[in-house]
Amino acid sequence: MKYRLLGSTGLYVSEICLGTMTFGSEGFWKVMGGLGQQPVNTLVGQAFEAGINFIDTANVYSIGQSESLVGQALKDLRLPRDEVVIATKATGSMDELANGRGQSRYHLMNALDASLERLQLDHVDLYQLHGFDPLTPLEESLSTLNDMVRSGKVRYIGLCNLAAWQVMKALSISDQRGWARFASVQAYYTLAGRDLERELLPLIRDQQLGLMVWSPLAGGLLTGKFDRDGKGPGDSRRDTFDFPPVDKGRAFDCVDAMRPIAARHGVSIAQVALAWLLAQPAVSTVIIGAKTAAQLTDNIAAARLALSSEDLALLDAVSRLPSEYPGWMIELQGGYRAKVPERG
Repeated sequence: MKYRLLGSTGLYVSEICLGTMTFGSEGFWKVMGGLGQQPVNTLVGQAFEAGINFIDTANVYSIGQSESLVGQALKDLRLPRDEVVIATKATGSMDELANGRGQSRYHLMNALDASLERLQLDHVDLYQLHGFDPLTPLEESLSTLNDMVRSGKVRYIGLCNLAAWQVMKALSISDQRGWARFASVQAYYTLAGRDLERELLPLIRDQQLGLMVWSPLAGGLLTGKFDRDGKGPGDSRRDTFDFPPVDKGRAFDCVDAMRPIAARHGVSIAQVALAWLLAQPAVSTVIIGAKTAAQLTDNIAAARLALSSEDLALLDAVSRLPSEYPGWMIELQGGYRAKVPERG
């Protein structure tokens, strides 16, 4: 397992991160996996033995069950706290109370304490805003996160699923006030969904943020187990929860391009999709979720797969985004400026 710095921090995280959306069976989240304590212990132990030092969870996953299962697994397996980086999130609805969601100081403070109790920890290493709150001023949320860092309950802060302008606004506020700065962005990124390359990826590079990729297999579509009519193996959560939204024509074009590459390397199609992401310079870690030890083993193996320049060029071509304004104008004008003038 290789390790990469999380953005501009000095924190090394494994390039494969164990996702925990499959942990727990509360309500809607059961379709994601429904795993109980023993299978969770197996997966966490397997990941740690493979060199994965990064675990990502969230308070809303099975309404707290995922965090509780992770915390108990850490205890049951007696994993050294200083060898595991734990990330969690807050924003989503934990109950039907008026303040049971969002990014107010009230909710975030309560949510962090509840997460720490479920995880059986005195601090989390990365605390992330789990989306956009249209009601709470950014200053309120950011000052709260800064206080959490200063208190020692949080080591680094991150965000998920925000627009580039929102991320930049938040960074500017933090810089102006001397507050703790976002270290990472967790975002959807796959061969079949490269939308973040338009605005978010240039921002991530410019501001030296870590990129944590979620749903790298497009909800299972890039495993090669689905046909173009959408029929799957019957045990995939996409059979009951068709998410995230994907241009399925483009996704299956990508799968068709990956089949011969996978055959040539003697690996699964899923490993090719993951290896393509790991070959992208801005990516800090790719979050993989699993229901079984076999799935986890296959996904971890992607860290050992080195795609050739020809493989990468082919995959880039089949998955490339259509050109849109102002991107094509920026590229055109940038090309003029990049030319070195000559004289004589």
